[in-house]
Amino acid sequence: MTFKRCAALFLLLSSSVFAQAPRMIKVDPPNWWVNMPKAMLLVQGENFTGARFRTDSPAVPIDHAKISANGHWAELWLSAAPQKPMNITVIAETSAGRAAMPFTFAPRRGESDGFAGFSSQDAMYLIMTDRFADGDLTNDGPDAHSPAASAVAVEERARPRGWHGGDLRGVIEHLDSLQTMGITTVWITPVYQNHEPDSYHGYGATDMYAVDEHYGTLKDYRALAAALHSRGMKLVLDTVPNHVGPAHPWVNDSPEPDWFHGTKANHHVAQGDFLPLVNPHAPWRDRRDVTEGWFADVLPDMNQENPVVSQYLIQNAIWWIEQGGVDGLRIDTFPYVRREFWRDFHATLQKLYPHLTAVGEVFNPDPTVTSSFAGGVTRDGADTGLYTPFDFPLHVAMGNVFSGKATMDQLAEVLRHDSLYPHPERLVPFLDNHDTSRFLSLPGASVARQKLALAFLLTTRGMPQLYSGDEIAMTGGDDPENRHDFLGGFPRSGQAKVTPIPDPAPQEMLTWVRQLLNLRKKESALRSGVEQIVYTSADSIVYLRTEGGRHLLIAIHSGDEDVRFHIPKENTGLENLKAAELLFGGGSFESGVSDATMSLPANSVYIGVLH
Repeated sequence: MTFKRCAALFLLLSSSVFAQAPRMIKVDPPNWWVNMPKAMLLVQGENFTGARFRTDSPAVPIDHAKISANGHWAELWLSAAPQKPMNITVIAETSAGRAAMPFTFAPRRGESDGFAGFSSQDAMYLIMTDRFADGDLTNDGPDAHSPAASAVAVEERARPRGWHGGDLRGVIEHLDSLQTMGITTVWITPVYQNHEPDSYHGYGATDMYAVDEHYGTLKDYRALAAALHSRGMKLVLDTVPNHVGPAHPWVNDSPEPDWFHGTKANHHVAQGDFLPLVNPHAPWRDRRDVTEGWFADVLPDMNQENPVVSQYLIQNAIWWIEQGGVDGLRIDTFPYVRREFWRDFHATLQKLYPHLTAVGEVFNPDPTVTSSFAGGVTRDGADTGLYTPFDFPLHVAMGNVFSGKATMDQLAEVLRHDSLYPHPERLVPFLDNHDTSRFLSLPGASVARQKLALAFLLTTRGMPQLYSGDEIAMTGGDDPENRHDFLGGFPRSGQAKVTPIPDPAPQEMLTWVRQLLNLRKKESALRSGVEQIVYTSADSIVYLRTEGGRHLLIAIHSGDEDVRFHIPKENTGLENLKAAELLFGGGSFESGVSDATMSLPANSVYIGVLH
């Protein structure tokens, strides 16, 4: 026997002697449901090379499997989903041994158990979970899963970008007050596991199928959804198909070579200029770094053009929706993902949840840009299917106008572009969110001017979104100043759970917001009426909201002196209306033959019903 043949025989015998049995560590998704689209299971483990995968149930066979080159990942494409609940076992076998993992197909939720969708009938309230309220002191600190967590929680709360202790139970404890205020829909930031020191925000997932210990448990997530639904309220969950966190296991050990756009060592940096995406003449060079760049140069960018990645991300959204009976999604960094993925994403969700709606973050002040991502608009041969984008152009205009940087005409100028949207009534306007400076920290802003801004927000078209703290006049500049802890939610800081606030501004603002939200709840025209602007000047705007025979007049004056002006009635919604009844605010409306006269105090709002 030659030396080469001896060596080959030795290697063969050695490999059979020393080969290790396959080991399964984790499967995504961790469960699935009956009567669902057939799933792809991503199994993480070791020693999968050469393994044969099967299930122990003929009702759920594996159509085909793909194993990663290093034997750490297996993609198992099931042939079907069963028609009735069952527990199965997923099995991996090699000559060295066998591994098994249980897997459950559960009953689906009933159609009435959530999935309701949001619309302009609602008012949305944004909660950054870690910064809102601490309902469970045992999960605080930088390492909530550590027994020593509580010992360092106080020190951790002092870090501006540390974990401050807010959790899902804390949100549940505040639902009564939110409902009393007039909120119908709660948007919570992502609940994914974020095992990094500064990932309190939830946008750097290290496991897309686990609730981070700081926020609580999957049981707490379900409890929040159930508590909202029992009140007739809705849950909107933040989801992030664009990227994961830099500490995700995939970053150093990807299931496929092109799981991400680029690698940790060699990738493009995401650019926030979306104009090339809506410019049919722009070269790929100018588009690439938007849809294939790593956000902030640190967040690994998922490659949705890979059909396995696309399948994984769509299934992930379904899993969270079904777990809680989620009513809607808020989708992070929407333009950074190519349109074809969004088309498939929303088409799949609509088949499963016909009433579920989604709002996408298109962080841009130009209506020609934001409108291009709305469902019903086709670009590059694809319609995203998105229910609506956030109204960032109106956000920017509101900040400029009510801080005194611009005239009221800027509001009318943004609203003029509503013709670009297939459904402008679906837009989600807002004054603040967790990625912008709070209004009260803008130069020129004041409590009086914020009250005017909120009056406009809560009476204009679309579904208004408040950021927790808007209603109590919270301040805060750029990140992390705009993410201060919500007042009254953190007993470890020395606050009581419900603390009377000595400063009159928070109570004044809270009363103002409650009155406006409850007026909006009472008056259907404020939620879904046609909007017509009948007058603008440098410091005043007047518009109508009309539904059926109900006509509401809203006038906002941001000047520091009283004002009186005339509005021509001919060929406007005012033409045949002669009398007004004040519903909210101050001032007067007088209707003449050819024009109407409004008198408004300084920094005031007038809301009246016209007859």
